[in-house]
Amino acid sequence: MQLLTQPLGKLATQISGATRVFHQYKLDFCCGGQQSLAEALQKRGLETGPVLAALEALQQKPLAKDWRQAPAHELIDYILQRYHDKHRQQLPELIRLARRVEQVHGDSPDCPTGLADHLNAMLQELESHMQKEEQILFPMLRQGIYPAGPIYVMQQEHLQHGDELEKLDQLTDGICLPQGACNTWTALYLGLRELKEDLMEHILLENEILFIQPAHGDGICCGSCQ
Repeated sequence: MQLLTQPLGKLATQISGATRVFHQYKLDFCCGGQQSLAEALQKRGLETGPVLAALEALQQKPLAKDWRQAPAHELIDYILQRYHDKHRQQLPELIRLARRVEQVHGDSPDCPTGLADHLNAMLQELESHMQKEEQILFPMLRQGIYPAGPIYVMQQEHLQHGDELEKLDQLTDGICLPQGACNTWTALYLGLRELKEDLMEHILLENEILFIQPAHGDGICCGSCQ
């Protein structure tokens, strides 16, 4: 595999642990998953050597779980438990922590002012998005129906989630703790990093695997995509 010419999303779904490398070098493999590794590295002004070496080392290890080979219903069940349920647990606590940090450290130039409101907006938008998947799209996918319209809407909302993560980075200086940060602030940023990684991997699984109609033709395309 010519790694440099492959899209980030493809690499992330075919090389176990690749997402950790992409997080380390701040390469967007979910909403920016269509860009090649070479393009992504060039945009960030990064040398190819260290990233290629890390990915090549990971290639020697088998995938922990190759979701490309799993039936849609199994992947849906995993997404619901691993990501939908977890996001609903993560965000309310992160909002609470953010409000506390803003209340106590509001006079600090490093304070992430506006973070709690931004996280609350993310929660509302993500909850609406997940409900549409749970109530409309996922039941259709379980039946082997791949409706172009609903899939397109979810993909567009994924792009919005990517924009929200960018704003989160802006508010928190790249989720970088200032010196002397208190325990609450530390816990908040630890949780933010976990949320960001989870949401990016969540979007990756849907965009690059779940929403792709099986090549063997078992899926049924609805009339709207003709």
